[in-house]
Amino acid sequence: MSRLRFTFACSAYDRMHALMDGTIVPEGMDFNFIPMEVEETFWRQLRHQEFDGCEMSLSSYTMARSRGDDRFIAIPVFTSRFFRHSCVYIHAHSGIRNPEDLRGKTIGVPEYQMTAALWLRGIFQHEYGVHPREVHWRTGGEEVAGRVEKLKLQLPADVDCQPIPADKTLSKMLEDGEIDGLFTARAPSCFVRNSPNVARLFQDYAEVEKAYYRKTAIFPIMHCVVIKRAIYEANPWVAMSLYKACRTAKDSTLAKLQLSVALHATLPWLIPEVEQTKAIMGEDWWPYGVQENRKTLEALCQYSFEQGLSARLMGIEELFAPETFDEFKI
Repeated sequence: MSRLRFTFACSAYDRMHALMDGTIVPEGMDFNFIPMEVEETFWRQLRHQEFDGCEMSLSSYTMARSRGDDRFIAIPVFTSRFFRHSCVYIHAHSGIRNPEDLRGKTIGVPEYQMTAALWLRGIFQHEYGVHPREVHWRTGGEEVAGRVEKLKLQLPADVDCQPIPADKTLSKMLEDGEIDGLFTARAPSCFVRNSPNVARLFQDYAEVEKAYYRKTAIFPIMHCVVIKRAIYEANPWVAMSLYKACRTAKDSTLAKLQLSVALHATLPWLIPEVEQTKAIMGEDWWPYGVQENRKTLEALCQYSFEQGLSARLMGIEELFAPETFDEFKI
């Protein structure tokens, strides 16, 4: 019997290694894993639909679905999760010392609709009382000039969001004081090279993030996995087959991290880090599945609607293939 040829683009995360090297193969598939950086994956899939399945920005996907774009269907595999407090950078002479100081400031972001920025705006609004309309937003390339939004925005009239000049970058503008801060997913080069003009807003970000999790039980989801709808509708079994394979690969990675007999990553204090993570977040600190992530998913849908990205408040049941909501039991 022939197997379904399936091309899948995703970053080479440790939790995806077993799929990438062929140790785990989704049932019924001739699986072609293409390791690729997220920015390229998102652009090529949203603009040109090049892959049968891929990693996808959860913000972009939710926003697109709310506006009637049904080209893809998601499964509750969350390839990227990240507490983003560490990703708020400020100009050292901007007068920003506390989250509330962002009011009236000009903050850069590579794309307004990117998931990292969505979560940060939601956190600043709900945890610190700073509404997106109280900030001036500037979008563009962080390191390379000319970046544009992958999806068209239809923001509320009271939100000031404008592109930076086409020949400038956010990193250089931050260092030069042309913007007061930066919400991003990657550390800007000006920070990496220790510019005295750039700092993190949250110096003790790890403790702030742990406190946020203890308070909210939210571990922010950045990326999900999507399948071309035409392939899914012709082969409904694909959703569960891919979900099971991704979950098995992730579970095997977590099991290796918890082995005390050897360090499976090149970090000297891996074991105490794993133990501390388990103490705060439980045995499976990177859960897949809808029910296990309902609170986090509901928060993202709420933030997307509040910020004017989603045209309507999306329900979780609308976003994910129904086959992945339950499983057989023996």
